[in-house]
Amino acid sequence: MTCLRLIALVTVFVLLASAEDQNYSFSSLVGSGSGTPYRIEGDERVTGVRVWSQSSYISSIQLRYGYIWAERAGLHSGTMQEFLLFDDEALVQISGKYSHYIHSLVFVTSRGRSLMVMGNPSGESFNMYPEHEQAELRFLSGTYHAYLTGISAHWAEFHESRNEDTM
Repeated sequence: MTCLRLIALVTVFVLLASAEDQNYSFSSLVGSGSGTPYRIEGDERVTGVRVWSQSSYISSIQLRYGYIWAERAGLHSGTMQEFLLFDDEALVQISGKYSHYIHSLVFVTSRGRSLMVMGNPSGESFNMYPEHEQAELRFLSGTYHAYLTGISAHWAEFHESRNEDTM
């Protein structure tokens, strides 16, 4: 078992232990999994995604939580496409193509809107989605070595902070 896969499994078990009733599920890593691990996460609901592509591959990815963009994962070059979500809209599916690198990505929302970022449309196909109907994308993890070499999705229900109920 590779070190990255072991880290991913430990992450899943930790999240499952703390997930309580969030209906957590995990879409397994696609791609070669070689290179530097990344994890893009935030405390708010995912409200946007940016994807950079260069030549035939996806070079980097970034998620927005609330109004804050999380740290970008991958090579800091390429052509960027940005997709902002509407209020109460969520990312509910990620698909694309991969070989050693991630070639293309398609993000689909709960309203049926989508962002398609194409590098080279060849390779193995993948399709990621939550196991639970009310769950949505909460964070991404994977690897990069210049371009993205791996991506996995983590799904759970989003609940507003319980502190708002007591204010």
